[in-house]
Amino acid sequence: MEKLAVNGSSLATVDQGRGPAVVLLHAFPLDHTMWNAQIEALSAHYRVIAPDLRGFGESEVSEGTVTIAQLADDVAGLLDALEIGEPAALFGLSMGGYVALEFWRRHPTRLRALGLCDTRAEADSAEVSAARLATADRVLREGPRFLAETMIPRLFCRVSERTAGGVEPAYIGATRELILATDPRGIAAAARGMAERSDFTPLLGEIHVPTLVLTGEHDAISTPAEMSQLAAAIAHSWFVEIAGAGHIASLENPVETTGAMSAFLASVKEAERATGS
Repeated sequence: MEKLAVNGSSLATVDQGRGPAVVLLHAFPLDHTMWNAQIEALSAHYRVIAPDLRGFGESEVSEGTVTIAQLADDVAGLLDALEIGEPAALFGLSMGGYVALEFWRRHPTRLRALGLCDTRAEADSAEVSAARLATADRVLREGPRFLAETMIPRLFCRVSERTAGGVEPAYIGATRELILATDPRGIAAAARGMAERSDFTPLLGEIHVPTLVLTGEHDAISTPAEMSQLAAAIAHSWFVEIAGAGHIASLENPVETTGAMSAFLASVKEAERATGS
């Protein structure tokens, strides 16, 4: 990883491979490692950029509130710092999907294709927004252990294997440790930012770049039914449901997730070739 100065902060990022730029944006409260399988596979054909968003992983923490707009501008600043001028394909999962939508609104000319994975377009309800603010306050008081305990069962459908007497998949334990190691200030700042994010539902029909809408078969947070409706509102969209996966499909079924992303990127290239763009 390298650390780059971006918008007054320091962002750690993976920059691997050569070719058209593909940016991968992680979920809350994780880091770029949730994309490790995709980084390895896609970098054989693309230049893969996978940052730790502000406040997470090895990136610098900003206290207070970090808005989704700030995170989207950080991605644009990161592309500048890496001297990537051509439009990029941008995939975001969960919180990363919120950032991807905001990037589309704020920096549309820099977008070649869009991937919305296990995410949603609508803003939080008043109840969910209040819960995020309460989480921000609690994590600053107590640390992130309660968050790991409550989130892990919602992130992965295979958590039940351990309770049923099976062996817990390694990625679940690694994710738990990652959450426990995350700076509470970064978690709180992002939670506050998500609580005030925009409603993109009325704007989905204005998205005209090729868009992959991907969801885990068993995602209880962004359900397949919700994601299917999101895809239906976007003119040039692919909808893919990943078998045997919950909310973090990239970890729970990395082979199928990577295959869907690769096929989508190949289709974007073929469409560009056909139109001479």
